Amino acid sequence: MPIALGMVEVLGHPPALAVADVMVKAARVTLVGYEVVSGARLTIIVRGDVSEVQIAVAAGVEAAKKIPAQSPKEKTLYLSSTVIPRPHENLEAIFPKMRFQYGDGWERFLV
Repeated sequence: MPIALGMVEVLGHPPALAVADVMVKAARVTLVGYEVVSGARLTIIVRGDVSEVQIAVAAGVEAAKKIPAQSPKEKTLYLSSTVIPRPHENLEAIFPKMRFQYGDGWERFLV
């Protein structure tokens, strides 16, 4: 099964949690976690089958765009997103906590 990595970057913890929730509910993906980029910038990371990750990222982007910004200087809390189909194995060396292959017990995350 081709594995993909999907990421959505937002401003703030509450939007990050909302986006992560939408992503795992929209498709059969595993939430890898999140990375604090700087300050309030967070990147939500999921993995799974390429088509499922694409669906999850699209749903996450839509959810992030619907969350209203509380500050007048920010127009949106959504910053960026990307899907990496079949990430190279060297990426795992850079990001050790991201295991791109399904490990033991992944079946419990199936919908």
